[in-house]
Amino acid sequence: MLLLRLPFFSTVLLAFSVVRAQSSPLIDLGYAQYQGLVDTTKNITQFLGVRYAAAPLGDLRFRAPQPPVNVTGVQQATAQPNECFQAPTGLSPTNPLESRATEIIATEDCLFLNVYYPSDAVGTPPQNLPTLVWIHGGGYLAGSASTFNGEDIIRQSNHEVVVVIIQYRLGVFGFLPGTAVKANGALNAGLLDQDSAMRWVNQHITKFGGDPSKVTIWGESAGAGSVLQHVVANGGKTQPQLFRGAITSSTFLPSQYQFNDRVPELLFSEVVAQTNCSSTTDAMTCLRAASATALEAANTNINIGGFFGTFLFVPVVDGTFITQRPTLSLMQRKVNGQALLTVTNTFEGTAFVNQSVTAVTAAQYSLELFPDFTAAQANTVETLYSGLGTELFQVSAIQGESIFICPTYYMLSAFPGRSFKGEFAIPPGLHGNDVVYYFPGTSTPPFNNTAFIDAFAQSFTSFIINQNPNIKVDPTTITPLWNAFAVGDTEMLFNQTAPNGLPVVQPITTSSALLTRCQFWESVGNLTAQ
Repeated sequence: MLLLRLPFFSTVLLAFSVVRAQSSPLIDLGYAQYQGLVDTTKNITQFLGVRYAAAPLGDLRFRAPQPPVNVTGVQQATAQPNECFQAPTGLSPTNPLESRATEIIATEDCLFLNVYYPSDAVGTPPQNLPTLVWIHGGGYLAGSASTFNGEDIIRQSNHEVVVVIIQYRLGVFGFLPGTAVKANGALNAGLLDQDSAMRWVNQHITKFGGDPSKVTIWGESAGAGSVLQHVVANGGKTQPQLFRGAITSSTFLPSQYQFNDRVPELLFSEVVAQTNCSSTTDAMTCLRAASATALEAANTNINIGGFFGTFLFVPVVDGTFITQRPTLSLMQRKVNGQALLTVTNTFEGTAFVNQSVTAVTAAQYSLELFPDFTAAQANTVETLYSGLGTELFQVSAIQGESIFICPTYYMLSAFPGRSFKGEFAIPPGLHGNDVVYYFPGTSTPPFNNTAFIDAFAQSFTSFIINQNPNIKVDPTTITPLWNAFAVGDTEMLFNQTAPNGLPVVQPITTSSALLTRCQFWESVGNLTAQ
């Protein structure tokens, strides 16, 4: 299977340090007992591959996650879990959905999470620490828990947080859309997996030293998009409230259609056709009986045929968990959570635009990216982006602003006086370039400046602990006063000087021209399906 390792996938491959196991702490979750492992060189305990939901196999395929079954004996939680089935992003030079208008071991049994907590040498859990739930990115098509080491976050928090890293069903397995799924299954199963994992945290995190009333959810790219989905879930009235704080790094909001719109029904029909289920009277029964291999082949083929840099199996408006277009919920401030920290990168769209194709105008590209656009909207896009450099630069800006940057400002407006905005601009400032600064693993960040790294990474951990980046983990970091965001106000820039490479962490005023373009994208949300 071809799996593109674009920056979107945040694949900071981690070679975890050798763990000296002097003790093996045991935790009873009721349905199973898990034995973890203590890293006595760092005084951090990890429980890897903890099952939070039943294996979504057989009749549970395409359904909401179910509670894990009871198992006897002690389960070893010392190895990374299998990842969910993966798929690539689109490579097509044109959008086929427009023209059709009117391996790490990957498995379905992948609903696991990893828990990391600061401890003593025998693995004794702390008490009532703020807790982070990390949701990986990958376009809702790829990614896994094994890519991220929770010890990185604990270190930058001065051992004052518990970290949970979750997995969820991806691609066709997690985001199969269509009327038939609504009638006999669960739309947005991948989001429901995430919700189930957060409910597991709410019920069990005290056993690992976390405080369920002090949970922050954080994700990058599609993980950040997932955070957005949980912010607007259930019309902003999720019960119980599963998190108090939300962090997004590169908020991802692609077209999110009504579950029974033309594009979702096309995708469902393609899956049915490619799994030889077209001739059956009950497509869902046939799909549940299909081999995982056949479904994964369809998953790969359909996604790789998508428009370059786009992702096909993504959340839909299902009418229950996601009640309406996300931008509407944000405009109406129907949100879960109490505070928001969000960071975007300077050039979010570059990785998702074919940089070898230069003969395309802003108007043409907008019509490919958003098939419901007419010439009127395309001409407006042409006017708005005409002064932004080359045509290729304009196209990259359209992709980055419409799908990543502008949705971030929509989120900020939903948390007035309770939100903080940052911009990561270390050259080249592309999507995913920020991840290695807070999840370095064994990698060295390109700008290897301790003062910068601590200021940037501890902005997140300070927020996790205090819901405010100004109440610092380390009072000596170079980050100045960070004002809560308001339109026309300031946000925090994280950059470096040239050519001597000194850290730059300072407030900047948000571009008024950018906000004007974002107002346009918000006004056509019914056509972009956002």
